Amino acid sequence: MGAGDTYFLCPSQLGHCFVIAFPGKVTNGLTGRHLHKTPKRIDSHPGSYNRGEKPRKSGKYDLSEHPIYLGKRESSTRQTMQEYIGFRNFVKGVPVNCSIGKDAWCGEGSKHQRPLNAGRKGLPCVETGAPDISANASRRAVLDAESAQRMWGERAAMALCLAAGGLSGVLAEADDATITASSSSMFTLQNVLFGLLAATLGLILLLNLKGKKLKLPPGPPGIPIFGNWLQIGDDLNHRNLAELAKKYGEVCMLKMGQRNYVIVSSPEVAKEVLHTQGVEFGSRTRNVVFDIFTGNGQDMVFTVYGEHWRRMRRIMTVPFFTNKVVMQSRFAWEDEINHVIKDLTASKEASTTGVIIRRRLQLMMYNVMYRMMFDRRFETVDDPLFVKLKAVNGERSRLAQSFEYNYGDFIPILRPFLRKYLAYCQQLKDKRLALFKEYFVEERKKVLSTRGSGGGEKAAIDYIFESEQKGEINEDNVLYIVENINVAAIETTLWSIEWGVAELCNNPDIFKKLRNELDSILGRGHLVSEPDLPQLPYLGSVVKEVMRLHMAIPLLVPHMNLHQAKLAGYDIPAESKILVNAWWIANNPEHWVEPEKFNPERFMDGKIESSGNDFRFLPFGSGRRSCPGIIIAIPLLSLVLGRLVQSFDLYPPPGVDKIDMTEKGGQFSLFIKTHYNMVVKPRAD
Repeated sequence: MGAGDTYFLCPSQLGHCFVIAFPGKVTNGLTGRHLHKTPKRIDSHPGSYNRGEKPRKSGKYDLSEHPIYLGKRESSTRQTMQEYIGFRNFVKGVPVNCSIGKDAWCGEGSKHQRPLNAGRKGLPCVETGAPDISANASRRAVLDAESAQRMWGERAAMALCLAAGGLSGVLAEADDATITASSSSMFTLQNVLFGLLAATLGLILLLNLKGKKLKLPPGPPGIPIFGNWLQIGDDLNHRNLAELAKKYGEVCMLKMGQRNYVIVSSPEVAKEVLHTQGVEFGSRTRNVVFDIFTGNGQDMVFTVYGEHWRRMRRIMTVPFFTNKVVMQSRFAWEDEINHVIKDLTASKEASTTGVIIRRRLQLMMYNVMYRMMFDRRFETVDDPLFVKLKAVNGERSRLAQSFEYNYGDFIPILRPFLRKYLAYCQQLKDKRLALFKEYFVEERKKVLSTRGSGGGEKAAIDYIFESEQKGEINEDNVLYIVENINVAAIETTLWSIEWGVAELCNNPDIFKKLRNELDSILGRGHLVSEPDLPQLPYLGSVVKEVMRLHMAIPLLVPHMNLHQAKLAGYDIPAESKILVNAWWIANNPEHWVEPEKFNPERFMDGKIESSGNDFRFLPFGSGRRSCPGIIIAIPLLSLVLGRLVQSFDLYPPPGVDKIDMTEKGGQFSLFIKTHYNMVVKPRAD
């Protein structure tokens, strides 16, 4: 145990003390008050918390009258020290017994120790589940039959003693600066899990004996510590959660380690989360990886609901998310799509063996957004800066969507095992932000300084700079805004375009019907533009059907309630992670006819919009935390699909009947598994 360790003093109603060691501040285990801000080692002076210092009073208990010990209060100083040494050995892995009774105590190593339940008949010793820290070490608990029926205080003490037995083995090997191996054993995952099991069993006993019973949503039964993690696994994808909804209903709960997950699977309850109780459930969950990538919530998309979010959303709306921005940007969008058409037309491979069209569409999406943000574009897919940018953004997406870090989020005490992973995330974040700053933010500031005020059209980042100059945000906020656009705008729209092109290729009848609409309303030779979109209902229906069947963010961005709340008649514990399974709501046969089929006709009546007016269809969410990027994504997706259909005939590659539509997803995404090869021939008719 290091100098930064904390010893919790937990007096029981029997007049005995239970001491439990934790890293951090010294705290009175009963009152929760801090005793000292900077604790030091206590083994140098019996009965004192700091070296040579007289103990202070805290709350109800006079610590000078209750020196640290593991026996009776009237123990001598010598006995106190000996029994403390016994406790120190206890947390270092020496065999220890734990009993509850008249002379209950935890510890071994003193000749003055009293026999377990001296003179009384107790139950056989049972394993508490503590780790085998040193050779032949064990943790045992003797639960006296008579003692077990005693007052609450005794049972609480038993629970704490069990918890101490488990946690001490873990903490004995946890250095306050680094997690290292002890001389007798390694700090392994197995040790931690066994220790956690003992600790949790004790705490469960303690908590279940007292406290208000909540009416929680139904869900599969879990096991201590792990909850449903071992049953469900890491892959909390939309299809697995849909199966849970079929069994447990429109609201169900999963206990993933220490995290509560509430799964919402009906339009009615989704409306309650996103709209009716939008403030209550309007926050965002935090986890160790997203805390790194967002600077502990300095961005907009993943920050908690509050003043910072409102300020960031207001600052981002003017340069990115208004009709005026769309009207100003549409010419650049159409120009970038024309570059795609030109490159595909000139490619011999495209019309013969085929090309991976995603590569060219990815360059288009980066150019669309970087022209909006910085008035910058990349000429080719081989542009060194584009290659570097694409690489760091792709790695960021992979890490954030990975299931590798879930165990550290589910069971926080396991986070030491994530140190290398989190260190790598931190390095990547620093590298990305440095790239944004050096090549884009600072370069744009140089352009503005040479151009002067009033010269040229404003880029989106110019408005962000103005907010920075006013003191509304700082430089880090500027960089995290750029980070959000790279993650939330570019990749998600690209996934939808890729799904849409594949569906049109695999459904030639729908492809032909869409082309006929474009030709009949716009005429041959007139490529669709943004003002034309309201006149093209079938194109709009195709776009909606792509997003319904292949929702880019199938569970939406997770919501959270900061405080305990009610939902559909159930109690929702504070800080629960709320997952709205928008994909299942949009693919549930109870709400949709043949939902597995790609059928744009279902949207032709025009009653269901993408903005969330109908809670059966929520590709962008709804309410306060809905995605503001809808104002860019819908017209851009429509223009790309429309112009490709007007310009090319699309076919699977030679020897293949259909494009492989197998899906793949992380925790926050749904994209096509294989970036397909496609034959793109200039239109023949």
